[in-house]
Amino acid sequence: MYRVLIPVDTSEERSVQQAKYVASLPDAVESVEAYLLFIFTEEGKDLPKEFEQFKSASRIGSVRRAREQLEDNDVDVTVLDKSGDVEEGDILATAEEYDVDSIVLGGRSRSPVGKAVFGSVTQSVILNADRPVVVTGSAQA
Repeated sequence: MYRVLIPVDTSEERSVQQAKYVASLPDAVESVEAYLLFIFTEEGKDLPKEFEQFKSASRIGSVRRAREQLEDNDVDVTVLDKSGDVEEGDILATAEEYDVDSIVLGGRSRSPVGKAVFGSVTQSVILNADRPVVVTGSAQA
């Protein structure tokens, strides 16, 4: 099996593009295992304990849309949620933990100046990954 990590944020458009890319991989139905990752950051740590049970990646719209895209194309998908900081290497740690073969990130539309430099998370993953990293584009060209 070819294992792919798909870290998603809250953008449904980007997550769907990431899922479409994975579904388009050769023989994806038979040989691809996708891991959708959503990382809950410290911003939500002040939630009352009784709400912790509702803190699930499956409740996030971008995760649901990407999962639907993969399932509609008969690609095996597992949803993962973590708590931490996306800028502190949690994506790379998850890639290592699940021994994925590649990481598929979602690109953002940027101004001409912004295109010269990736966002901090994307750049960090690209520079520090020990496996292939693909950055998908947006649906608009």
